Amino acid sequence: MFDITGLMIFTVLFPFVGALLIPILKHFKLDSGKVALFTAAGTFVSAFLLCYYVSFGLFPVYRIPMPLGMDFHLLGDAMSAFMAAAASFLSFIIMYYSQGYIKESAYKAEFYFAAMLFLGAMMGLVFSANLAWIFVFWEITALCSWRLVGYFRADSDIAKANKTFLITVFGALFLFLALVAIANSNGTIDLTELRGATIPFYATLFIILAAFSKSAIFPFSSWLPDAGVAPSPVTALLHAAVLVKIGVFAFAKIFTFIILDITAAELVMYVAAISSLIAGAAALKETNIKRVIAYSTISQLGFIFFAIAIGGGLGTTAAFLFILMHGVAKGGLFLCAGIIEHKTHTKDITKMGGLAKVMPITALAFGFCALSVMGIPPFGGFFSKFMVFLAAAGEAPTMAIVLFAFAALLTLAYLTRLFHIVFIASPKQNFTKSKHEAPHQMMISVSVLAILSLLLGLFVQWPLGYLSTMFGGAL
Repeated sequence: MFDITGLMIFTVLFPFVGALLIPILKHFKLDSGKVALFTAAGTFVSAFLLCYYVSFGLFPVYRIPMPLGMDFHLLGDAMSAFMAAAASFLSFIIMYYSQGYIKESAYKAEFYFAAMLFLGAMMGLVFSANLAWIFVFWEITALCSWRLVGYFRADSDIAKANKTFLITVFGALFLFLALVAIANSNGTIDLTELRGATIPFYATLFIILAAFSKSAIFPFSSWLPDAGVAPSPVTALLHAAVLVKIGVFAFAKIFTFIILDITAAELVMYVAAISSLIAGAAALKETNIKRVIAYSTISQLGFIFFAIAIGGGLGTTAAFLFILMHGVAKGGLFLCAGIIEHKTHTKDITKMGGLAKVMPITALAFGFCALSVMGIPPFGGFFSKFMVFLAAAGEAPTMAIVLFAFAALLTLAYLTRLFHIVFIASPKQNFTKSKHEAPHQMMISVSVLAILSLLLGLFVQWPLGYLSTMFGGAL
């Protein structure tokens, strides 16, 4: 019989093994980028297989008893398997893209080490069924993000990396306080033993604050646009694949087992709506291409929190469908931004213009991904956004729904503005000197994500069917 538990353990451990091998194999002149690419590919294949077996109702469990109730407890449920598959796939695409982006960098091995450690921490977090280990893996991702954001070593970059670290670790303090409060009030921090339990309201607030800080929801949102100083593979990894999704995932996972207070749920809805509106308005005024996309990430994350706070099968299905569609499209946007910066040597969109003529593939890929984030049919983002509003109908406060409708309109406005200024408007400089858009690894990566943004809409019944079956959100 196939060992599905071993498959789950492999999915968690393999990225850590890959990370440890990178500095060792560097001394044998082996390319750290190839090691990272192989590691990410192996993690994705194992996570995808796990997702497949979980769809048949096979939920692996692994536990190592430890003192003080901090058992190392892994649970391969539908939510964890789906998130692991989505995050590892995007990480694989980003690692492939990076083969062309940072192939000459002096800090290449360090980048791949941190990226694989990051992926391992993400896999550990999504499968952990004990709050103590969720906290441990949460902190590992904070350390990795600090190193990755400050990749270029400039003083301003390091300052922004420090800001990222301090805000996310500040949020982790609230997660730790929630852990202690739950242990005191309920006698356990194992999620499977807390199924259907209620916890003190202040513990719920601590978890919300922790999730908001990690996912850059107002008032903790300022670190995410600043993280745009990092290389484009890093920003794609942080914004699309791993870091900002940790907050929403942890929030969803914890309150799958623990009952979410109605008052707290409405608080999340309204704060997420305000965060989406503020970020959307900021994106409409911003002139730095990566900061525009970063503000877009903050705005779209509000929709995911909204869906999770609605709860039920339909709300959970909508949230995880949104995580998938947003991750693919937003990853594509950030990687396209990296190609544009590579071509123009600037992030200032007011110095660009007319790039569709010299970068047609990038323009098309960027356009496809932008249309998905906007929620234009038949792209995947349309169905995820539609599902959020469908779940909200009759379940969420009318004012919250109205605020998110305005946020959706802002998304349409700032991404249309961005595309027009960068690709359509009259060029501000002559960008025709370079004969190629970017190395082939970068072009293939953005093309794959752009095509997937469309295919996930045309064949939405596959991810939607899986999620609906697993979470009971069938229409």
